[in-house]
Amino acid sequence: MIRGFAILLGFQYLGEVTATVLDLPLPGSVIGMVLLLFALRLEIIQLEWVRVAAQLLLDNLSMLFIPAGVGVMVYAELIQQQWLPLTLATTISTLVVLAVTGLTDQLLHRRRKA
Repeated sequence: MIRGFAILLGFQYLGEVTATVLDLPLPGSVIGMVLLLFALRLEIIQLEWVRVAAQLLLDNLSMLFIPAGVGVMVYAELIQQQWLPLTLATTISTLVVLAVTGLTDQLLHRRRKA
């Protein structure tokens, strides 16, 4: 399990460094996940090496939202003042993510069949 956490943290760090050095507009954690995906697909990293650590993080994912919940409470007054733009932005971005995910899934299924 320690090896799995080391690999996951290593890829997150690599993503952060990449984002900083290349001045990319993406979060380093996202870049790290993409790099981990490529390493898994190219079989540089074995899935079994990170499976237990990743599952432990997923099982306790709700605890990782506690800081976000505290942030919402801290900015409750600002949220009350700006509820309409926040609601619109959240709704529109959710619909866009759903549409892009669905279209990507359809594209991948078509490629698999071909």
